[in-house]
Amino acid sequence: MSKTTSQAEHLALDEKAIRAAATHLDEGAVTPSYGPWRDGIVKLLNDALATELVCVLRYKRHHFTAHGMASPKVAEEFMVHAVEEAAHADRLARRIVQLGGEPDFSPDSLSARSNARYDTSSELQAMVKANLIAERVAIETYRQMIDLIGDTDPTTRRLLEDILGDEEEHADEMKDLLEG
Repeated sequence: MSKTTSQAEHLALDEKAIRAAATHLDEGAVTPSYGPWRDGIVKLLNDALATELVCVLRYKRHHFTAHGMASPKVAEEFMVHAVEEAAHADRLARRIVQLGGEPDFSPDSLSARSNARYDTSSELQAMVKANLIAERVAIETYRQMIDLIGDTDPTTRRLLEDILGDEEEHADEMKDLLEG
């Protein structure tokens, strides 16, 4: 037997697992290979959803309450970030549903589940600083989630990596505003 033949045999798909994956139609995209960790990932995603929603609220508050000479430019940046954070929340909620979970939008537990904090600063520099802190919290949260999920759920990992890239960009923008 040639080396090429043995490599091909080693790379064979598990036909039995593939057929078994097609049996539970009510589970949509969730196949047996998702295993018992699915509930844990849904919880992580719901906590990330809470974080994104708190960030939307904080950015919107800052947008509407910013004042001073530099405030129009900074306030507009706050609104851009609020919209982007809302899009992150939508993507997380959609993934939670794909995994067979329910997105938790409950306002009663939002702050408790969020890794980022809401902020009521009234001074522009304090607002920017609070948003930079929140972005850094989000960056670390997403990095840890990506590490925890690893290869067990590549779709969720890619989603989190994409959101992480946005959060890093947001942190750079807040840092630039703080220094400028």
